[in-house]
Formats: sequence, C-alpha cells, structure tokens
Amino acid sequence: MNVIENENTEFKREYTSDIKKTVVAFANSKGGTIYIGISDDGEIIGVDDLDQTLQNALNSIRDSIKPDVSIYTSSRVKNIEGKNVIEINIQRGINRPYYIAEKGLKPSGVYVRQGNESVPASEEQIRQMIKETDGDKFEAVRSLNQELTFEYTKTVFKSNNSTLNQAQMKTLGIQDNDGLYTNLGLLLSDQCPHSIKVAYFEGKDKYVFKDRREFKGSLLKQLTDSYEFIDLFNKTKAIFSGLNRIDKKDYPTEAIREALINSIVHREYSFSGSTLIKIFDDRIEFVSLGGLVPGLTLEDIMIGVSQCRNERLANIFYRLKLIEAYGTGITKILSNYDDYVKKPVFKATHGAFQVILPNINYLSDDLIKEEEESYIYNPQYNKILDYINKNGSITRVITQNILNVGQTRAINILKEMTDAGLIKKVGRGKNTEYLVLGTKK
Repeated sequence: MNVIENENTEFKREYTSDIKKTVVAFANSKGGTIYIGISDDGEIIGVDDLDQTLQNALNSIRDSIKPDVSIYTSSRVKNIEGKNVIEINIQRGINRPYYIAEKGLKPSGVYVRQGNESVPASEEQIRQMIKETDGDKFEAVRSLNQELTFEYTKTVFKSNNSTLNQAQMKTLGIQDNDGLYTNLGLLLSDQCPHSIKVAYFEGKDKYVFKDRREFKGSLLKQLTDSYEFIDLFNKTKAIFSGLNRIDKKDYPTEAIREALINSIVHREYSFSGSTLIKIFDDRIEFVSLGGLVPGLTLEDIMIGVSQCRNERLANIFYRLKLIEAYGTGITKILSNYDDYVKKPVFKATHGAFQVILPNINYLSDDLIKEEEESYIYNPQYNKILDYINKNGSITRVITQNILNVGQTRAINILKEMTDAGLIKKVGRGKNTEYLVLGTKK
C-alpha cells in the first residue's frame, strides 16, 4: 500500500475511542479517510474481529459527536496484502463546527486537521466556523459558552405567569434544534458577557464623577438594575399654584424606560463594549453600540419606521410586556415631551446610537438665582396659573389686564412660564392661548 498519513489520511493500529477526535477533525476540515488495522509507519496489521470493531467505531461516531456527522460517514472492509482493514471515509460537514459531545463547543472538544495530526481548534477558528454555518445574525449563532444558567430570567418569566423550560427555549430561539444555546441564550443568561455602565457627573460636563456603577448578568437583570439606579437621580420638583402643589419629575418616567429598553434591544452585540448611560444636571445620555440597521436613516426612525436588529430578543421583551409593539419607542419618547419646550435629541453614527433626554426642570446658570427667588412663589406666575385653573386658558391680552403690565412684559412672562414648563402655548397669532400642562384644547 503506497498511501501515507497526511492531512486527509489517518492510520489506526486498532480501534480506540480516540477515533472520534480524528472524525471531528476531518468533518471540520476537508474530509479524510481513517484506516483501522494499519500502524503509524504504514505496516498492515489487519483487524481480527471485523464486525465488532466496525460496530464500535460507528457507534462512537454516532453517539459521541455533535451535530450528527454519521450522514457524512461511510465505511467498508478492504483487503490489503491479504489482510482485512476497515476504511472509514468522512466528508466535510455542513453543520460545522463538529465537536465531542462530552467536551462541548470549545477548543477541548473541537478539532481540525493540521498536517497529519488532529489538533484542538482555536476560539477564533470555532467562531469562524459558526459564522459560516449560522450566518451573520448574531442572536441566532451558537454561543461559544455552553455552560449557561438562567436563574434571573426564569424568575422574570415566572412573574409573568410563564415558564422557561427546554421546549420554550427552543421555541424562543434560546436553544437551537440540537439543544445548543444560541447567542440569544447567552444574552439572557446569568453569564452574559456584556454590561451597562451608568455614570452620574457633577454639573453639565464629563469631568467629575459623583457616582458610577456597572450592571452585569442577564440583560433582563441589567434592565431592572439600571432603571432603579437612574430613578434615584430623577428628582421631583414642586411648584405651587395658590394653595395647590404640582410635583414634576426631572425626566418623564416613560421616556427613561423607553430610552433604556431601546439601548438594550437594538444594540449590536457582536461588539464587546458596554452600553453607556451618562447622567448630568441638565440631561441623560444613552449610548448603544452598532448605529442604525443598514438601510435605515435617522429621518426614517423619527417618523416611526423600524427594522429590529435583534428580532428574537425584541420578541421576548414583547412577550414579557416590556415593550408594547415594535418600532414605537422613539415615538413614545417624543410624545412624553410634547408639553415642553425642551425636546429629546437623537444622534446616529456608523458605530453608535445616542438618545439625549433633557431635564425639564433644569434652569441655566443665569436663571438659577432668579429661580431661587421667584420660581416657587412668584405672584405674577400664580395669578396666571389661578386664572387658567378657573377659566381653562389665558391670552396675552388678559395677562396684560390681570397683571397691569404692558404687551412686551406680558409676552416675556408667558414665555418664561412656557420655558419653565409651567404652561404650554397653543394656537398662533390672535388665537394664541396658554394652558396648564396636561390639559388639551
């Protein structure tokens, strides 16, 4: 026999369970042939118990390797120099990477051919094989880490009167048909490698930290922990209209919630960086990685057009009633600022997406002293608010009359109150009226 061991040929003097490493390596590489009954130096030894040896080899291939590689395997008995040798042919598989079941989807279980040897694959080789097989859809790709737990996620499902058993995991895409965890499973697991970093800064600049946290674990846990932390800094401001007290938070609660969920559901998780949230005196910034889905523009999403990057993750958030419908987050954020002069800002780059929520109670430095003296108890403001409460609205002319001021002063006072978020302006020209926030005309 003139054949020698090489990249596509392996000799085995006798059957051992290690044959599965060679089968995995051939299936992950260019295919190859294993000869049982030939020594490493090419001496023909032969096999005595052909039937039992062949059965043991085929059983090992079928039971010890995942995904099933037996459909790419064929075998026969071949007589060489008067001795019986078992020949097993393995084709390159289409469901790579193949791995030894007891070792898992990691270098100790995944082998490739290197010259005439079967060697452990690197993590990068494994990742590349997964990408070639599963495609570029991150959440559907098999996770490199298969040692996952779901304690927190199961708790959330239970609180929503649902269970997270294996059948449900496959339905949702947390596991694939072979029972392997996908990257979606990785994101929802207690071992999720991504995190959310929240920083609270002094003033309006990124120089002095007052507090900062990093939240890890399942994305569902990160959502809860991040929201609770942000809410600590969403202060309530009190203003008075006569004897009535009006409480108003710095940021609309629903706007924070939608911006946070948006930064989790729509980010690109093939990037390893953290989602960033920065809290300043005058704003909160949410920065998620990945930019817009290719094909969409900032103008598209501002009018409600949506293309979800992580459809299965969004579906789970929908099932858990964390989102009501796809593509409504930006619209909800904007609607929460309908009654205010200050508006959210959205920015998109090739690699990131940013949402900036303005603090509706924040006054610029040059107004702080005036605010301390007159904002809480301003007789002119209170007269206007009392009139609106009794009559539903007020005009500029009526403001002049009840305050006994000129036209310019009346306009300025109404603008100050509008900018401060005490009232809102409706209509234009002679039909302009001013209403208390929260009422409709």
